[in-house]
Amino acid sequence: MVSTLRAAGPSDLAPVVDLLRAARPHLVVTPELLDWQLHGKPAERFGMLVAEAGGGVAGVARTGLLHESAEPGLGFVNLVVRPGQRGRGVGSALLAAAEERLVGLGVRRAYARVVDEPAALAFAERRGYRSGRRNVILGLDLATAVLPAAPAPPAGVRLGTAAELADPRPLYEADLAAAADEPGDVGMDEISFADWRAAYWHRPDLDRALSTVATADGVVVAFSLALTDGRDRYLSGMTGTRSGWRGRGLARLVKHASLRAAGSAGFRWASTINDAGNDAMRTVNAWFGYRPVAAEWRHLRTLPA
Repeated sequence: MVSTLRAAGPSDLAPVVDLLRAARPHLVVTPELLDWQLHGKPAERFGMLVAEAGGGVAGVARTGLLHESAEPGLGFVNLVVRPGQRGRGVGSALLAAAEERLVGLGVRRAYARVVDEPAALAFAERRGYRSGRRNVILGLDLATAVLPAAPAPPAGVRLGTAAELADPRPLYEADLAAAADEPGDVGMDEISFADWRAAYWHRPDLDRALSTVATADGVVVAFSLALTDGRDRYLSGMTGTRSGWRGRGLARLVKHASLRAAGSAGFRWASTINDAGNDAMRTVNAWFGYRPVAAEWRHLRTLPA
């Protein structure tokens, strides 16, 4: 039974991180990241609701707008309930409150990431969410992995890091170009440079020194962004190549450089998330030695007015 349902405060950040890490070990999440999401991404209108039960945080619902899409009225709700508190109404109470918040923000369609487990999928379906695309979470033990030999850069291509970019606009332009035909339910087709810089360039878990870019004539043609917890976990935020530069091994090149640097810096575990239909990127990750460790489904519900 839920004793308290409320907006998260500063004292909730550490307990929520512990809950998320236990439920989603592949995530890179820190109190600093959650605090930044709450206060540093105005376009997303990020919010976090916590449920208290049994003397601690029993569950959390994270909500916000999918502001990167040109389609208006899209939002998200991602729900996690502590295993020992499931089946007691915690998830139902959190979801109802989260959906109420989204409706207040003008959201018409809510997307949710649901772990590929029977109980979680049944919970979502009972509440009107229909399944969409599937993501596969892959893991690589950097402490023991032996990476393949690094591919050679094509002629005219220079390899560097995001930290070396005096202006991140070329990376922003490459990100939009690479995302234009990336498989997924919601596209990144309308985000200004200012919003992109706030949402990605200034996020506290972006490690610019480990994020790799390949440039040709001053244009970023491929990149691999690295998100870390500052301790031992590394997550590939996005690896992309401009369409005119594909088929030249650039995705392997930039990701290899990033993973090698991460291993040298002492990171011990690398994760990446692939759309199940993105065969090209799954082939690249298999080449590195990544193996499936979990999966999730994107679910969608049209909210009542």
